[in-house]
This record gives sequence, structure tokens and C-alpha cells, in this order.
Amino acid sequence: MDPSSSELQELRRLVGELTARVFRIERALNLPSGVAAEAPRPQVPAPPPPPAAEVKPAAAMPGIPPRPAPASSAKASSADLESRIGSHWLNRIGIAAVLIGVSYFLKFAFDNNWIGPAGRVAIGLLAGIAIVVWSEKFRHRGYVIFSYSLKAVGIGVLYLSLYAAFQVYGLVPGGVAFTMMFAVTAATAVMAWTQDAEILAAFALIGGFTTPLLLSTGQNREVALFTYVVLLDAGALALVILKPWRRLLVLSYAGTMLLYVGWYSSFYDVTQVRMTVGFATLFFAIFAVAPLLARPAQKGWLSDSVPPLVAIVNAAGYFLQIYVMFEEIGTKDTAWFALALAALYIFLSRQARGRAGSPEAARIVDLLHLALAIGFITVAIPIRLDAHWITMGWFVEVAVLLWIADRIHSELLNVFAIGALLLGVGRLLLIDNFYVARPIFNTRMATYAVAIAVLGAVAWYGSRRKDEAARTVAAVSVVALNLLALIALSREVADYYSREMTSLRPQGQWNPSAWTDWHHVKIARDFTYSALWMAYGAMLMVVGFWRRSAFVRWQALVLIAFTIGKVFLYDVSELDRGYRIVSFIVLGVLLLAISFMYQRDWLKLSSRNNSKESPAGP
Repeated sequence: MDPSSSELQELRRLVGELTARVFRIERALNLPSGVAAEAPRPQVPAPPPPPAAEVKPAAAMPGIPPRPAPASSAKASSADLESRIGSHWLNRIGIAAVLIGVSYFLKFAFDNNWIGPAGRVAIGLLAGIAIVVWSEKFRHRGYVIFSYSLKAVGIGVLYLSLYAAFQVYGLVPGGVAFTMMFAVTAATAVMAWTQDAEILAAFALIGGFTTPLLLSTGQNREVALFTYVVLLDAGALALVILKPWRRLLVLSYAGTMLLYVGWYSSFYDVTQVRMTVGFATLFFAIFAVAPLLARPAQKGWLSDSVPPLVAIVNAAGYFLQIYVMFEEIGTKDTAWFALALAALYIFLSRQARGRAGSPEAARIVDLLHLALAIGFITVAIPIRLDAHWITMGWFVEVAVLLWIADRIHSELLNVFAIGALLLGVGRLLLIDNFYVARPIFNTRMATYAVAIAVLGAVAWYGSRRKDEAARTVAAVSVVALNLLALIALSREVADYYSREMTSLRPQGQWNPSAWTDWHHVKIARDFTYSALWMAYGAMLMVVGFWRRSAFVRWQALVLIAFTIGKVFLYDVSELDRGYRIVSFIVLGVLLLAISFMYQRDWLKLSSRNNSKESPAGP
């Protein structure tokens, strides 16, 4: 067969297939077909004479360009906009216009006394019910959001009508008005459940917490009010357990606190402390278990943040309430409440490990409850203890947290231990700087000793671990330990010579001989500072060689350098000749001894493997 003829046959077949494909596409898209009716015919016009040039194979032929969109699509878009304006927007504007017109008519009728109080309330109730029923028509047609908007209007009209019936016109007693409002709240909650609408549940909670405000008579009815609030909170808890509506917890807690604070500021006195603590505990218990029992919702930052937020605010709010009430009756039992709360949150922390949705969410709730427990322990210490015992309590807490962290391998407990350690050191330096009458064996020195021991434990614990962060904490702890030791010893020196100076002027009066003696005491104190720092620096140097720790030896060198500066810049001009001579001789001997230790290996340690020596750690 002629090659040109075979190529022509292949081209005919390809053109026929492509034409058929175009026809099928047009038919599937319902596009107008002009020549498409003839498209299924695979026949093509007679081919032209065979081309002289080589024809490309079928696989190399370029694709068919897409068919441009017909002009009718723009017309369809315009028609859709017109339909939306006519069916949606004008409908809503018309509803709003009718409601406004009816409200103006009713106001005009009320102003002219055409309708009496009972008729007005009846119209409001009927209108509210009618709007709620009417909204169902839109919901069934797919206008869900608009339906909920109408329900909000109808429910609001019902609450306001019942408020007017009781507070404005006095047509019904308070019990009847409350029962009817509660029925509206319950009906709204039922609609929320049956229609699976979280927004309706929010309407129910808003109406429920607004009911006591609308029906308030200005009287103290603590039991009735808080019993009702407990029922509302229990209902909200049931909803968040059965439905993924975690955000209701925020609304429920806010409503509870609004009513509680309003009642407390108006009616509370110390004679009601037992009853009030009981109700506050009920509120706390509901919102304490809610983060664990709430049904997991879809992923979202707002929904995921609700359980931690409620847990933190609930714990802080409850403890603050207890603290304020107990302070008014002059008791320190608040500390026992704090410890009880710590035990409770440790228990809840363990319970959260198998709950709270995803493993990541459960871990967050677990750590949060553990953090709250540690926080309550930390707060209980200053409430129960006084003075330096507070500082000691925090240092003991640090030791316990480190021990537990080592047992259960918890980084969070390590972080809280460091936080408690900073609290203790800060209080030790800034607050526990009290004067003591007995040298060395006194409460201040005991407090410093506890702090130094805990810092030593932190340094030892950090040096056992291999990670860089732990070793950094250990190094900082060693530096802090030495600084606290120097501060404690220097304060002992200062207090000792302060007592000596005070004894020279027992009645606060000076004489020439007393002034001379006071000056000698001051010189002796300054010399003692230098001697103390030299001795401590020498001790650090020995420890550095013994432990093969360049880090400790560098601390010794820094302290000795500081002492050298004091001797050359201060002691040379302030000390008497005898103290000056002794100060320089002692310093020189110390420096020569250290130099000899470095040069001649006095401790016989350089023969060991130098690679084992710690260059920058404790």
C-alpha cells in the first residue's frame, strides 16, 4: 500500500473520532448544536491531494482548543442575581417592614388606650408563638438561618410579654410568670435538641439566665435563685455531653457568674457563709467535670480552647470566692481548701488521660489540671505559713516536684519546680532580709541553708541528665548556690559587727572614744569581708580541682579577682596599717598557692585523663 494512502486513512479515522468526541461533549453539556447533529457521522469530505510534505504521526498532533463558553452563561448569572434579590432580599425587607409597621400600630393603639393591658400581653404572647411557628415554614424550605432569626424574635417577644405581665401591669403573680418563662426556656431547649441547633440552645441559656433579672423583686432569695441556676447549669452540662456544643459552657459559666456576683454584691453577709459556700461548690463541681465530659467537637481553635478556658477560670473563680468569704470571718482554712483543690485536680488530671477527645486534647487537659494542682499547692503555702516559713515551704515544694518529675519523667513538673524555685529565691533575697540576734544558728541562716540544699539538688539532678537544657539549669543552680552562700555569710558578718557598733552607743549618743572604737569595728568588718571572700574563693578552687570542673574553678577565679579589686582599690585606703598588711599578705599567699597548684599539680589530678574533665559544667 502507498504510504500516502495509509497516512490519509489514519487522518480520516482521527478526524472522525475527534468529531464524535466533540458531539458527545456538547450533548452532555446541553449546548446548542449547529453542525453537531452531523457530528456522529465518521465520514469526512474527500481528502485533498496527498501533501508533498511529511505528515506528523497521530501522537504528535496538537490537542483541540477548548470551546469558548457561550454567551448565555452571563445571562444565567444575571438571572440568578435577579432571582436572589426578588426571592430573598425583598422577602426579608418585607418582613422587617411588616414587623415595624405592626409595632407602630400597636404603639399607637396602646397610646390611645384602644387595647388594655391584658390585650397587650395576649397580643405579645400570640405574636411570639406565631413568629416561632411561622419560622418553621422557612426552615423546611431551606432558609435555616432566617428561620433562627425569626425564632430569636419570637422568643424575645415571649419573654418581654411575660415580663410586662408581671413587672409592668401586675396581671400575674411572680410564680406564674416564672413558670411560664421556664416553659419558654425548656421549649427552646427542646427545639435545639430536635433540630440539632446550637444557636437555639444558646437562646435557651440566654433566656434562662435572664429570667431572674426580669422577675427580680429586690428580695434576698438565695436558695431559690441558686437552685434554679444549678438546674440551668446541669441542663447545659447535659447538652454538652450529648451534643458537640462546647461553646455553651462559656455562656453558662458567664451567666452563672453574672447572677452570683449580682446577688453577692447586694445581699451577702457573713451569716450566709455556709449556704453560699455550698452553692459555690456546686457551681464549681459542674464546671470542673464539664471539660472532661464534654463531647468532642469539630476541629477549630474556638471549640478546642473552651475546655482549658473553663477549667482555668472556674478554678480561679471558685478559690477567689472561698478566699474572700473566709477572710471576712478571719480564718486560715482557705489553705486547706487550696490543698483539697490540688488533690482534686491531680485526680482529674489522671481521669483526663482517657477522655477529652483526641490524645492531643487529652494531653492538654491532663497537663492543665496538673498545673492547677501545683498552683494551688504553691498558693496554700503563703496562706497557711508566715515569714520565712513561706520561703522554706516553697523550697520544700521544689524538692518534692523534682522528685516526682524524676519518677514519672514529666517535663512540666520540672518547669513548675523551677518556677517555685524562683519564687523562693526572690522572697529570700527581697523579703526575708531580717535582722537576727544570734550568729550562724538562726532562722535566716536556716532558710538560706534550705535554699542552698535545694539548689544543690537541682544541680545534681540536672547534671545526671544528658540534654543541654538540663545541664544549663544545673550550671545556673551552682552559680546561684554559691552566690546565696556568700550572701548568707556576708549578712552574718554584717549583723555581727552591727551589734558591736550598736553596743558602742547604747543611748544613741556619741563621744570621741566611742567614735574611735566604732571606726575600728568598721575596719575590722571590712577586713572580715575580704578574708571571707578569699577563703570562699580558695574553697571553690580546691573543689574545682577535686571535681575536675573548670566551671567551678572559673567561679573561684572570678571571686578571687573581685577580692583582689577590693583589696587594691578599697582596703589600701580604708584599712589601718595592720589590717592592710595582713590583707595583702594573705591575698598574696593565696594567689601563690593557687598558682603553685596549677603549675605543680599539688592535688595529683592532672595525671588522670584530662578528657574527662568538665570544661563548662558543674
